[in-house]
Amino acid sequence: MRVLIVEDEVPLAETVRHGLTEDGFVVEVVHNGEDAVWAATENPYDVIVLDIMLPKLNGYKVLEQIRERGVWAPVLMLTAKDGDYDQTDAFDLGADDYLTKPFSFIVLVARLRALIRRGAPERPIVMTAGDLKLDPVRRRVERAGQEIVLTRREYGLLEFLMRHRGETVSKSEILNSVWDPAFEGDPNVVEVYIRYLRLKLDAPFDRNAIQTQRGMGYRLDPDGG
Repeated sequence: MRVLIVEDEVPLAETVRHGLTEDGFVVEVVHNGEDAVWAATENPYDVIVLDIMLPKLNGYKVLEQIRERGVWAPVLMLTAKDGDYDQTDAFDLGADDYLTKPFSFIVLVARLRALIRRGAPERPIVMTAGDLKLDPVRRRVERAGQEIVLTRREYGLLEFLMRHRGETVSKSEILNSVWDPAFEGDPNVVEVYIRYLRLKLDAPFDRNAIQTQRGMGYRLDPDGG
């Protein structure tokens, strides 16, 4: 079982290397983000242990770059950063597990074995509607080959519409899925964000992908408008 450890704290990295070696793992260690990207793309690993606070490239950038390059080995983020948003960002970029420092070595080994048993995940399918593309892992949106920058809420709304492309979805369904089931604000906020998406995805390309179904809701044309 081959493991890549990416950790800039050399004593910690060596302690983990020694412990994992004693447990039968084949371990390689690098201490910065650039070396991590090179190692992960040049060598096959069963699992990667990745710190966030790294020199040269932080762990988020490393994770993003290796996923973009088609490296789907399971990644466990091992870091002192324990905020909810830190974990959410890691999972959104394609991490498979998250363990905060200080940690139990026994728990680390158990989680690594679980990830290895699960194996590398299949590459998520890029959702398409004509020349409109949404990559859920890279959180990247393109129209006619051009990247479209969206806010978090705009992206969430588009992802929901893409998952239901060709279907009419009601305003309440959108609020429940993209906002919150307990949302108590003005439901017309959906119309506002639909307009934002049209201005970015349709108007510049002379398309009409996001269609209003009067009295029913909205529909994303599966052919991209």
